Amino acid sequence: MRRVWGRELAGWAAALVLALVTVGHLASSPRSVLMFDDGDSLIVALVGRSILDGGGGDWALSSVLFLPEIAVFTALDAVVPLDVNGVLAANAVVNVLALYGAIRLVAGRHAVGRAPVAWSVAALAAFAILVLTESGPSRDALELASLMLTTTYYSATVVAVVLAIGLCRRFLDRPRGGAALPVSLGIVAAVATLSNPLFAAWATVPLSLVLGGLCLTTPAVRRRGLALIAALVGGSIVGFLGRIPFSAWIANSGAGYIQPAEWIHSAAYYGGLTIDRLSSPGGVLGTVAVLALTVLAVVRTTHASDTGDRLVATGAWALPLVVLLGGIAAGTHAARYLQPLAFAPVLVLLTLPRVRMRRATLAQVVSAVVATALLIGGVASVPRIVQAASAPDADLACVTDWVDSSGRTGAGQFWTVRLPKLHAADPARLVQVDHELRGYAWLVDRRDFAVGEVSFLIEDAQTVAWNVPTAAAPTAVIACGRYRILDYAPAALPLGPARS
Repeated sequence: MRRVWGRELAGWAAALVLALVTVGHLASSPRSVLMFDDGDSLIVALVGRSILDGGGGDWALSSVLFLPEIAVFTALDAVVPLDVNGVLAANAVVNVLALYGAIRLVAGRHAVGRAPVAWSVAALAAFAILVLTESGPSRDALELASLMLTTTYYSATVVAVVLAIGLCRRFLDRPRGGAALPVSLGIVAAVATLSNPLFAAWATVPLSLVLGGLCLTTPAVRRRGLALIAALVGGSIVGFLGRIPFSAWIANSGAGYIQPAEWIHSAAYYGGLTIDRLSSPGGVLGTVAVLALTVLAVVRTTHASDTGDRLVATGAWALPLVVLLGGIAAGTHAARYLQPLAFAPVLVLLTLPRVRMRRATLAQVVSAVVATALLIGGVASVPRIVQAASAPDADLACVTDWVDSSGRTGAGQFWTVRLPKLHAADPARLVQVDHELRGYAWLVDRRDFAVGEVSFLIEDAQTVAWNVPTAAAPTAVIACGRYRILDYAPAALPLGPARS
């Protein structure tokens, strides 16, 4: 027992080191914009900080409610003595550790001939390698693994999908499975679907197909397989029903994203992203790694030693296939919807048997080398994370200092105002509007619009040319590097009706 616990602790220690390495890479690369600065990426931090400030809010969210993500960020922000960028970096480390925990569940129990901890670390390491091949700033690139390190791009849904596979595998591995695991699966499906309907597309549908296939080919697990399908489907239905009380917060149900008539354009769009991904050495390496893992998954499906391994191996290639085909059939145009292509294939490593070394000394040497390399990488990554999270942004500080000292309320467009809004002493002092000064109710607290008028505007290179309902010119223009503040005081600019 002591040896087992030692292995588990060693696995978590290795996972922490891998988390530091991946976060260090992302934080010090151009892709760090998705972690610290991107307009989309800041919604969880905005809601979390509002909660800690004692405000509930009247939030206009997308079809995703980010409930687990908000809970994690808020808890970290409450206990970690760091500024918002530091909390976002810490949150990224927690996301990777949560993924390891889910992977460890998929790996199964300790048994003769199996090495679940070692293969769990190997699977996380494979995922970390994919992250290391990604460094571009675009949110719509096929750089899918690194999205796991953000607070916004569905990290909780990724963990929930892997947890669902793990619970299914554990239940199939038990010759006399009780009701606890299917009930747990139903709870995971309900919470995940409540927060993000994509869980149904990423897990409920493809996993039900995989389980249905197992029921047809393996009569011995038919009853358990049907129970798992019922738990997945039932939990997802409960999750969808649970979204009804949150309907006031859901500014877009997501139904408009489904446009089957656009499937040809969708296929062309994802094909173009694939070509872009293959235009760099890192992209080629990442793509080859995913393809190799997918081929291995197909092979392991036919050579799996038990039903649990077959489920995991099949899921490693079936989930990406179903999600890709479903995304094209639905006419979608968003790379983030295809994240199973990155995280699912690495799970095939959990179906591999223990690698036996002929000599114990060789095994010890290999283990020592790997552990030393990981430790060095983890230690070296900490200063990179600290430097990236604490790097001064003089332009941003210029804006927030001016806003804080003015005591007045201004406005800016979505891609421009969200970063200053998060870092301002009072986020309500910056109202999110469109180019015609109508309140833009998207990923924001709608209570901000009650102010009715503003006296200055913030703009940058992403700002669409203003069409303000007044002939007045700004009385002063304050230059703040990449930002400009157009001050209209003492005049006031009225806000138009809010739109989503």
